[in-house]
Amino acid sequence: MSRIGKKPIAVDGTVKVEQSGQSVKISGPKGELDYDLPACVSLKQEEGSLVLECPGFEDDAEKKALYGLARSLVQNMVTGVTVGFKKELLIVGVGYRGQCQQNVLNLNLGFSHAIQFPAPDGVELSMPENTKIVVEGIDKQLVGQTAAVIRGFRPPDAYKGKGIRYADEHISLKEGKTVG
Repeated sequence: MSRIGKKPIAVDGTVKVEQSGQSVKISGPKGELDYDLPACVSLKQEEGSLVLECPGFEDDAEKKALYGLARSLVQNMVTGVTVGFKKELLIVGVGYRGQCQQNVLNLNLGFSHAIQFPAPDGVELSMPENTKIVVEGIDKQLVGQTAAVIRGFRPPDAYKGKGIRYADEHISLKEGKTVG
């Protein structure tokens, strides 16, 4: 049984849900997002909550997977339009730094040139310090993808740990060569 799909999604008074066919539009204080539900899944609004239904999901593994996925995506949409999502990255290394001007990151990461990265629509970039990057937005997938692209410019080195890493990421450093 899909344990995730059966859970109701709590919705407060600031969130407005519009549904036409399989298309769902959720709007709140931070913005609005839309999603097309899979054909087997339907959405029902009840008092203070949203409930997804998928008849016959017990017998079909694909329906079961889509049921849980759709519920998680709708939950992330509700969370995004009310609270938003945030990822923090740290720049580690001597001489590695950056700055953010008008939602464009200018990063000096030891290359012969500076990297300029404009933020995609729906994502806010900021740098409270010259070695800390904050990525914020209402779409969880877009925030995570943007953070991954920024991290990909200079992933952490395995020997010294230099590069861009997530704030909560732990890097296991390798031992260097030993003279023997």
